[in-house]
Amino acid sequence: MGAVYFYHLTRKPLEATLPLLLSKALGAGWRCLVVGRDPQRLEALDGQLWQGDETAFLAHGLAGGAHDGDHPILLAQDHSGANNAACAMCIDGASVTPEQVQAYARTCILFDGNDEAQVQAARMQWKSLTDAGCAAQYWSEESGNWQMKAKKD
Repeated sequence: MGAVYFYHLTRKPLEATLPLLLSKALGAGWRCLVVGRDPQRLEALDGQLWQGDETAFLAHGLAGGAHDGDHPILLAQDHSGANNAACAMCIDGASVTPEQVQAYARTCILFDGNDEAQVQAARMQWKSLTDAGCAAQYWSEESGNWQMKAKKD
């Protein structure tokens, strides 16, 4: 069923990486749910996505509106999104359970490698999810390109 991919951001910020991953997910035919903990951060991402590159427009909305189910990308504070997402992207330490990972085709956890709190949260999530039997991959951009790496201890 689902798998969880950890994206260790070290060269580009979330604001640059998230649109790329969302474009790839939509290209795979998946609806997406971006889960964050801070409503102001989600609002800032909402604005940034609306002002993105015209050739890579990403239709989306903030959760809580009358048309949540219509959005191919929904930004929310939890996993109860009404847009039938096949892909969840958890940012800024947003939580995800093993059951939620299994409910999606893919779960992505994006964390800032320059923020020790986010690195520690991602390590705890890795341990919790893999201990529960979730398939997981670790992706790093430290070489300049995204590469799947062996698990870091």
